[in-house]
Parts: sequence; C-alpha cells; structure tokens
Amino acid sequence: MSTSGKHPSLHGIRSRNGKWVAEIREPRKSSRIWLGTYPTPEMAAAAYDVAALALRGCDASLNFPEFIGSYRVPEFPEPTLIRNAAGEAADMIKLCMEREDGQQADHGGNGVVLGNDEFIDEEAIFDMPNLLVNMAEGMMVSPPRPTSIDDRSPVDYSSGCDNLWSY
Repeated sequence: MSTSGKHPSLHGIRSRNGKWVAEIREPRKSSRIWLGTYPTPEMAAAAYDVAALALRGCDASLNFPEFIGSYRVPEFPEPTLIRNAAGEAADMIKLCMEREDGQQADHGGNGVVLGNDEFIDEEAIFDMPNLLVNMAEGMMVSPPRPTSIDDRSPVDYSSGCDNLWSY
C-alpha cells in the first residue's frame, strides 16, 4: 500500500487509522459526499460503487461490476440517499464475505476456485450434496431397450417421432 493510504487496486477508498473510508466527488462540483468508515477495503469499495452508480450511471468505473444487479441504487442523487444505499451495499458485501468464509469452513474447501481465487461451491448453491457424484453416475445409465406398446415388435424409429435415444 502506498504512503497516501490509497488502496493499490480499489478506487474511491483510502485507509485512515487502520480503517477504510469511502467518499466520492459530486459531478461538476468541488464538494464530496462522505460515504462512511468501514473495517474492510471491500466494504468501502462497495459503498463507493453504489455512489458512483447513483452519480454517474452506466459511465461509472466500478470496483465490483459483478454485483451491479445486487446493489440498491437510489433514484435521486441526493447525498443522504446515496449514503444510506452505500451503507446497505457495504453490509451486503460483509454478509457475502462471511458466507464465503463459513462455506469454505463448513464444506472443507470442496468446490471450484476460479482464476482470481474466488471460491464457488456448486453443491451448496444448488443445495444438492454429492451433486457431481450423482451426475457422474447418471452418465453410466444404459438407454432403455426399444420396445413397442404391445412389447412384441421393436419400435420403428423412422415414424417421425422424436426419441431421446434415437440421436
């Protein structure tokens, strides 16, 4: 981290006395909107993201663009509304971080680690323990024997009827 307190990769935040603060400059003004003080840089960055969306819309440069659909962005760019929405976004990020930490501890680290060290546990997402094992077993099932309705003659696949096993 640089001596200025700015985060090396997250923008709109800086470190002050061991905590992370977020603020944003209002467009075409010299004044800033104070977004709050947070214990983690991710929480402060999420607060900044909501404020940037409220003030700049689609032109906003975001720290976490993957959460854009999860943020509650105020309809009017009023400082009080922006501060409230920023706090909600920070709380959401905090819950996500706690949930990820808990899932990794609960599931012993089983899941997928993406290139940016993001952990995804498919079994927890779909609430289906042994999802991958069951899917692998399903691939080993043989197709059913083709039989007709009266079970005396084989099915005619040329009848134009689509059958899953005829492909």
